[in-house]
Amino acid sequence: MKSKLTIICLVFLSYACSNGIAEKELPLLNGYWEIEKVTFPDGQTKDYTVNESVDYIQIEQLKGFRKKVKPTFNGTYITNNDAEYFTLFKKENQYFFNYKSNLSDWTESLQTLTKDHFSVTNEDDITYLYKRYEPINISK
Repeated sequence: MKSKLTIICLVFLSYACSNGIAEKELPLLNGYWEIEKVTFPDGQTKDYTVNESVDYIQIEQLKGFRKKVKPTFNGTYITNNDAEYFTLFKKENQYFFNYKSNLSDWTESLQTLTKDHFSVTNEDDITYLYKRYEPINISK
């Protein structure tokens, strides 16, 4: 009985420690996202209830970009030509965003991914939780 319990615990522990995001799930990142919460290394959090801008993410074959856009009340977006380009790579069963621009390079680890939420942790150990953006359309 004790050995069965040990095996069950080991299986559960290995499952809980794995990232569990498959490459075929990465297209779930495509679309509009807004920050819901930020968690800092000391455990403090900041909730975002209203966002003036949202992130548009487009990914194809482990390459993509992230662009800030500003939603309008008629369901359209105001945007510019600025985008942050990235590649995704897998290391030790976890996916990472690798951003490179003329000004800097940085990496974020993809922590969670569902159709409605995802989270990333940056090099400063700050975790950003995003939720899928639902546009507000008040036009008639």
